[in-house]
Amino acid sequence: MGNQRARRLAELIKVEISDILLREVKDPRIGFVSVTDVEVSADLRHATVYVSVYGNEEEREKSMEGLEKANGYIRKLLGERITVYHTPEILFRYDKSLEYGAHISSLLEKVKRESSKGEGQDDNYK
Repeated sequence: MGNQRARRLAELIKVEISDILLREVKDPRIGFVSVTDVEVSADLRHATVYVSVYGNEEEREKSMEGLEKANGYIRKLLGERITVYHTPEILFRYDKSLEYGAHISSLLEKVKRESSKGEGQDDNYK
C-alpha cells in the first residue's frame, strides 16, 4: 500500500514541478526542460526528479545549475500545491535516456541503410 502511495505522489510531483518550471521559474539559465520521471523514497521524504534538457552540453549544464539554484523555491511552491505532512527534498538528475534512445535509433537506421545497400550487391554474386 505504501508503494502505491509513493507512486501516486511521484506522479503528482511530476505534474506539479512541470507546471512550476513552465509558469513560475523565470531563471534565464533554465532552458527547455521537461520532467521525464520522478522517484519518491518509501518514507516520502525524498524525491529524485529526472529531467531532460534540450540543447547542447553547455545549455544542459546551465539548466542543471539553474535548477539546483531554484531548488528551494521550487520546493516551497510544491509544498503549497500538494498536501503531504512533509514536502519531499528534491534532487534533480539529468536523464540521458532520450539521448540514448535517439542514438540507438540512429544506429538502427544506419544498419538498415547498409543492409539495403548490401542486398543489391548480393544479387550480383548469385
